[in-house]
Amino acid sequence: MNDLLLDIRYALRVLWKSPAFTLVALVTLMLGIGANVIVFGVVNAVLLHPLDVSDSQNLYQLRFKPWTSGKLLTTSYPAFEDYRQRSTTFSDIAGFYGYSQATLRWDKAVLSVSGYAVTGNYFDLLGVQPQIGRFIRAADERGPHSAPYVVLSDSLWRRAFNGDPGVVGTTVQLNKQQFTVIGVAPARFHGTEQFVWPHYWIPIVNYFERDYLEDRTGRPLVVLGRLKPGVTPEQAAENLSAIAAQLAKEYPKTDTGVPLRLIRPGLYGDNGDVIRGSLYSVAGLAVLVLVAACANLASLFAARAADRSRELAVRVALGAGRWRLVRQLLTEAMVLSMLGGGAGLVIASLLLGMLNRGSLPSFIAQSPYSHLAVRVDVGVYLAALILTLASGLLFGMIPARTVWQSNPLQAMKSGPVDSTPLRRLALRDLLLGTQIIICTLLVMASLVAVRGMVRMLHAPLGFDPQDAMVAEMDWGEVEGNIPLEKTKAMIDAVRSIPGVTAAGTTSKVPFTGGLRGVPVYPPGTTDFSLNNSVLAPYRFTISPGYFEAARTRLISGRDVSWRDTAQTPYVAIVNETFAQKMWGDTPAIGQRFIILGHLREVVGVAENGKYHEMQESPEPVVYLPLSQSNQWHATFVVRSYRAPNEMALELERILSAMEPYAPITVQSWPDAMVGALFAPRVVTLALGVMGLLAAMLAVTGIFGMAAYNVSRRMKELGIRMALGARAKHVLSAAVGRPVVLLVGGSLVGLLFAIFASRLLEQIVYQANPRDPVVVVGAVLTMAVLGVAASAIPALRALAVDPSKLLREE
Repeated sequence: MNDLLLDIRYALRVLWKSPAFTLVALVTLMLGIGANVIVFGVVNAVLLHPLDVSDSQNLYQLRFKPWTSGKLLTTSYPAFEDYRQRSTTFSDIAGFYGYSQATLRWDKAVLSVSGYAVTGNYFDLLGVQPQIGRFIRAADERGPHSAPYVVLSDSLWRRAFNGDPGVVGTTVQLNKQQFTVIGVAPARFHGTEQFVWPHYWIPIVNYFERDYLEDRTGRPLVVLGRLKPGVTPEQAAENLSAIAAQLAKEYPKTDTGVPLRLIRPGLYGDNGDVIRGSLYSVAGLAVLVLVAACANLASLFAARAADRSRELAVRVALGAGRWRLVRQLLTEAMVLSMLGGGAGLVIASLLLGMLNRGSLPSFIAQSPYSHLAVRVDVGVYLAALILTLASGLLFGMIPARTVWQSNPLQAMKSGPVDSTPLRRLALRDLLLGTQIIICTLLVMASLVAVRGMVRMLHAPLGFDPQDAMVAEMDWGEVEGNIPLEKTKAMIDAVRSIPGVTAAGTTSKVPFTGGLRGVPVYPPGTTDFSLNNSVLAPYRFTISPGYFEAARTRLISGRDVSWRDTAQTPYVAIVNETFAQKMWGDTPAIGQRFIILGHLREVVGVAENGKYHEMQESPEPVVYLPLSQSNQWHATFVVRSYRAPNEMALELERILSAMEPYAPITVQSWPDAMVGALFAPRVVTLALGVMGLLAAMLAVTGIFGMAAYNVSRRMKELGIRMALGARAKHVLSAAVGRPVVLLVGGSLVGLLFAIFASRLLEQIVYQANPRDPVVVVGAVLTMAVLGVAASAIPALRALAVDPSKLLREE
C-alpha cells in the first residue's frame, strides 16, 4: 500500500510538471468518457432499466405478426375479451387505450390532461400497489358507465391537489363526466411505455360508449399479457394465433385471423426495433470515439516515455526493476484516467439531468420521446468506472511495453531515442493511423446524418407546414352533435381574420398519430368481411378549403364541396397510391368503391404524401367530405402571413367565442410535427458531436506526432538546411510521415464508412455513404484537419537556423 501511495504521489508530481500535456490528456479523456457515459445513460434508461412493474421479464405485449411502425393499438374490446377467456398460456391479459384527452375541473382548477382508459384487471396484472387509496379492480366493471372512478398520477396529485392525502373520495370532472378519486399511483409508476407519463387512469367501460365496446371493427386497445410459468413466448403466440383463426371463422365480417406474436412492451410497439437499433448503433460509434481518444493518449504517452528514456534508464541503473517502472507508468496513466473520467462523469451527469423529463430544449420537449426518465444510478456510475479503468489500461500499456523492451545502456549513452527506423512503421504510427481511420468514419457518419436531415426536410410531404397554424378542437365537452352550419360559420370566421389566406378542417393532421386503415370494398360487394376488402387506406375527413390551406395539390378532378351532402351521391378524393393500387393506369375519376357502408364516387385525385412517419412507403389515402360524415373531432388548418404567436391568439379568441366549452390547442404546424423530426434531429446532433470530437482527436494526434517528429529530428533538419536542402525536402522529412498516415488512414476510413452503410441505415434517413457530396466533404474535412494540425510543426521546421543549432550542439 505504501508503494502504491508513493507511486500516486510521484505520478501527480510528474503530471503537475507537464501542465500542457496533462491538460490535453484530461480534456481528451473527459470528452471521450463523458460522451460514452451520456450514451450509456440513455441506453440504460430506455433499454436496460426494467419497467416499474412486478416481474417485468414475464410481461409481453400482443402484436399482429406483420411488422407495423408506430401503431400501438392491437385489437377491439370484444376480441380482447375473447383472447382473455380462451387463452391457455397466459395467467392474465389486460388492455388499455392510451390516447385519452380531457379537461380536468376541480374546485377552481381547470387543467388539460391526458391519461389511460384501462380494463379492470390492468393494475392487478402489473402488480403495482397504490401510494394512497386503491386501484381500479375488475369487480368495479359491471357494464358501460358502471365505474366512475379515477386513479391520479403522482405528478397530477401534487400539481392539482397539492399532494393532499384527503383527495381520495373527492369528485372531479373529466370533460362532461364526474369521477370519484379512489387512489394515487406511486411516483415512479407510469404504465408500460417508457416515454409516456399519463396523468390519470379511468375504467375503459366509462370511456367508450356501449356501441364502441361491442364493435369488433375498431382497434382501441393495447393488449398486455403475463405468461404462465413454464410457457415460452413462441407457445403463447401459437395459442393466440389459433384463437385469432377461430375468431375469423366465427366473425368473418370483422376479424381477419392474422397471426399474433409477442414483443416486449415499452417502446411504442414495433418501433422498439428501430429504437434499439439506433441506440446500439450510436453507442457503438461512441465507443469508437473513446478508442480514438485512447489511441491518441497512448501515442502521446509513448512519445513522452521515449523522451524520459534517460531518466528511466538511470532509475534502472540505480536498482529499480523493470516491473517497478512499468507499475509507475501504469499508475500515472490510471491517475490521469481517473481524473479525466471523474470530470467526464460530472459533465455527463449534468447533461443527463437536462435530458430527464421536464428539462428539455424546445425542439425536444414537444416530441413523443420527451418524457423519458433518465437517472444517474448505480449502473451509470459502474459504467463510468469500467470505462475509466479500461481507458487507463489501454493507453497506459503502450509506454509500459516500450519501457519493458528498452535498452537502459543505450538510453544512457544516447539520451531520448526512438529505436524504430524511420522507414518502418512504429507503434505510434499504427496508433495515429487508427485515430485517423476512426475520425474519417465518424466524419463520414456525421455528414451522412446531415445529408439525411436535409433530404428529410426537403422530402415531398404532400402538404406545406410552413406559414400554417393548426387549431385542434375537442368536442368531448360539447352537448350533442356540432351542427354542420356551425362548423361552416367557424371556418368563415377564421377566414375573416386579417392575414388569413386559406382555412379548412380535417379530422387529423398528418404525423399526429391515431391513423388506421379503413377497409375498402369493390362495388357490388355484399359480404363485407375483412378478407373481402381490397384496400385499407388511411381516412381523413376534410372540409372545403383544406387542400388550399395545406397546399396539397389536386392532380385531377375537383375539391370537396359543401354541396356534397347526405342527400347527394357520396363522393371521395383519393391519393395517387390509392388510385394506382385500385385501378392501375385506368383514370380514377368516376370510379366507385364502398367504404364505411357507402358507395362513393371518386371526384378528385390528390398528390401522395407522408402521413404517419417520414420513412414510410407511399400509403393509400382517402379524403371524405365533412358534409357527408359524422364530426367527432376537428382540426382547423389556417394559412396566414402573420406571425405564429399573433395568429395563435386570434384563433383561440375567435374559436373560443363560438364554442366556449370545447378545449382548443393552437400551435404552428411545424411545431405539431416536432415528433416526426425528433429522431433524425437527435441522431444528426449526436453524430455531429461525435464527428467533432473525433476531428479534435485527429488534429491533436497529427499535431502531436508532427511536433514530436520535428523536435526529435531538429539536428538532422538543421544539417539538411545547412547543406542546401530545399524547403519541400525539409517539409517531407519533418511532417511527411503524419501526412502519409493521414492519406492512408483517410482512405481506409472512407472504405469502412461505405461498408458500414447498413449500420448507418438503422439511424439515418436514406443513409448513403456513397453520396458524392458526403465523400467530397469527408475528403476536404480530413485535408483541412491535416493542414491545420501540421502547419505549426511545418513552420517550425522551416524556421530552423542551422548555425545557431550547430553552435548549441
